[in-house]
This record gives sequence, structure tokens and C-alpha cells, in this order.
Amino acid sequence: MRTRRPYNQRPNYFSGVATLVWLLIIGVPLYALISAALQTQSSYAQEGPLSLPTHLTFSNVTSVIQSGFVGYIGNTILVSAASVALVLAMCVPISYAVVRGTGWITRGVFRIFLLGLAIPAQAVIIPLFLIINQLGLYDTLWGVILPTAAFSMPVSVLVISGGMREISGELYEAMALDGASPRKVLMDMVVPLSRSSIATAGVFAALQAWNGFLFPLIMTQSDSTKLTTLGLYNFVSTYSDDVPALLAAVLMSAVPILVVYLFARRALVAGLMGAGGK
Repeated sequence: MRTRRPYNQRPNYFSGVATLVWLLIIGVPLYALISAALQTQSSYAQEGPLSLPTHLTFSNVTSVIQSGFVGYIGNTILVSAASVALVLAMCVPISYAVVRGTGWITRGVFRIFLLGLAIPAQAVIIPLFLIINQLGLYDTLWGVILPTAAFSMPVSVLVISGGMREISGELYEAMALDGASPRKVLMDMVVPLSRSSIATAGVFAALQAWNGFLFPLIMTQSDSTKLTTLGLYNFVSTYSDDVPALLAAVLMSAVPILVVYLFARRALVAGLMGAGGK
């Protein structure tokens, strides 16, 4: 007797076609970027960006390395790592206090962080520049790290506190009955169960630091403190007639943050879906 296939196991042709279209939308520009970075300038001009490279070359990558772009990537890695460390070190205990606190102070602090979501960096860039200059941090990496971390904190507090609210109150009561201090509760229970939201905040802070342009532009001046965004901005004028070399720099600047995403993608997706500690 012929069995009827359940409805939920029927092939979804529309989803398959939509997935294929989305794959092409994502894959074609990525292929064009990698292909162009491995072609010579003459080959790229003759055959176009979507052609199969007949002669692979790494001269573009060599030119980018010799121009000092690797130093810009190193500076950006330091800025991103320091920004993420500051954001998590500050936002995890703040979020814990917001979730567990019952007084008006904690509610007021949370409202202040929410207010920070409505303040763009462009609106306060002049006061920030004056503060950084008065602190003697102008043209240093700390002059970029501190404001970058500060503007990443409102979203990070919102995400991390949302993840901590998913933790059952019975677990807090059980830890309290065992005589655990608030610090022990935070480190032994809350942080492990909130790792998805913490990872989401960390990736967000890393992306903010990696893709930031305004703070490096205003707060730095010398080549020793230049980041990848400014390096790419200068490359537009330096390699305006050499598109493969410019795209090689773009490809090199995207690899480190892509590696971070590959390691944190599961926790990031879980945090964005509101899974929190579950």
C-alpha cells in the first residue's frame, strides 16, 4: 500500500529557489572580490570582474603588505580586542545589577543606557575630541578604544540583560540557599548561562571597532595609529587605477573579522534569536 508522505516532509521548492537566489546574491560579489584580488591589472581590465582568472598572481597581496597595510590590521585587532574587553568587563556586571536590582538607582542606570541608543557619535564628536585631547590620548590607540567601547555599551547592556532575564528565578534562589555571594552567583551561574548574549555583545562590539571610521579619522593622525578603515580610504586615492590591488586590501581587511564570526556564529545566532542562557 502506498503511504502518503507527511506534509512537513514535502519538498519546499519555493524555499529551495529562494535559497539559491540568496546564495547567488552573496556568492557572486564574494567571488568577484577574490577573483579580482588574484588577477593582474591588465587581466582584470580585459576580462572583467566575473571572468575566471587564467593566471593567478599574489603580486597584489605583496603590494598591499609592502605598503604597510598589515600594520593597520594589527592596530585594528588591538583596538577591537581592547574594546571588546572593556565592553564585556563593564556591561556584564552592569547588566547583572540591572536584572537583579530592585531600586530606583538600577532602573535609572538602565534608562541612561537606553538613552545612549538615541545619541549618534556625530552629535558629540567635538566634545569627545576635546576630552580625548585634554587627557593626552590624541593620536593614540586609546583615543579610539575608549569612545568606541562607550558607544558599544548601550546595545551590549540591552542584549546581555535580555539574556540574563531568561535565567529562571529558581536558580537564583537555589544559589542563595547554598550561601553563594552575588559575585559567586554572577561568575558561576549567570555568566555561563548567558554566554550566548555575551558572545552577541562581544561580536557587536568587535564589529563596531573593526568597521569604525569616524573615531579613527578624528582621534588619530599619524601612520603608526592608523586603522584599516582609514587605510582603505587612503588606498582609494593611491590605487584608484589599480582595482585588483585595492580589492586585495579589502579582502585582507575582511579575513580577521570573518574568522571571529566563524568561531562565534552559533552563540551569535542564539543571542540574536533571544535564546539567552537557554
